Amino acid sequence: MIKFLVYVALVLAAVAVAQIVRVFELASVLKGGKPNDITENDNKMNGRFMMLFMILFYGFCFWQVYEYGDKILPESASDIGLETDWLLWFNMLIISVVFLVTNGLLFYFAYKYYGRDNNRATFYPHNNKLEMIWTVVPAIVLLAIIFLGLKLWNEIVMTPPKSDALVIELYAKQFDWTARYGGKDNTLGTVNYKLITGTNVVGLDSADQKGWDDLIVRNEFHIPKGRQVSFQIRSRDVIHSAYMPHFRQQMNAVPGMVTEMHFVPILTTKEMREKTHNNKFDFILLCNKICGASHYNMQMTIIVDEPADYETWVAKQQAFFAKPVIGMAN
Repeated sequence: MIKFLVYVALVLAAVAVAQIVRVFELASVLKGGKPNDITENDNKMNGRFMMLFMILFYGFCFWQVYEYGDKILPESASDIGLETDWLLWFNMLIISVVFLVTNGLLFYFAYKYYGRDNNRATFYPHNNKLEMIWTVVPAIVLLAIIFLGLKLWNEIVMTPPKSDALVIELYAKQFDWTARYGGKDNTLGTVNYKLITGTNVVGLDSADQKGWDDLIVRNEFHIPKGRQVSFQIRSRDVIHSAYMPHFRQQMNAVPGMVTEMHFVPILTTKEMREKTHNNKFDFILLCNKICGASHYNMQMTIIVDEPADYETWVAKQQAFFAKPVIGMAN
């Protein structure tokens, strides 16, 4: 009700201002003036209003950054996330400087060069030095951004994971995720789509001894803080995308091939809950490709543990082939 009354008051205020302006116009006509003619004083007043608008506009922008700046991105929880966030804020700094300078000049020129009677603008069609400056300077800035972006891209995507990285498979299908661990040998066993059943959802082949200790978990999976994790990503049906916003990582899950991404978690779930003052906070794995009617529901909870807690959790899990059955392949 209060909001409705506020809207009504704003509408009435706008109507009142319009009527006051109309009264001034009629008074000018009665005095023999021409209200539609723009005078030098009108231009001067508009120039001052432009400066006032600039101050209010900048003030509003700074207030938004102060009030909502911490909500632009959640805190990064991976080593790669720290680097991507730094590059993002570097770009934002460049954009902010350009925004302040260009808009400041725009409003200032509107104020300084307001229309004056018997005054003509100077015809100034060309300046080689000026054109060189506004071509070379942006080119240098863009080259710096491209160089930093390619360097980070090479570290994130092109650099292979470490040999001791924890290997986890993320298996996507409409509309859920399954995580598979390599077990004690940290090596994933062979899979075959012909072996997929209601219980063997990833098609794990029991003829491969490397897969006998593989762990398969649903709904949530755990990873240790401080150790690099290499995710091997597959899809059963259509293109999905493994998206972990707090770790600043995303990789497509493509049918018929295995994709990979890796990072080092730097914050546990418990630490993140303390930082966010939210006891219900959880890291999350989402699908970031529209893959069907229930795409919105395709998610999985990620728990980041201290190394000792992670080992305790792993010890409680049972291998998929607790008692290996040979001969299930082919």
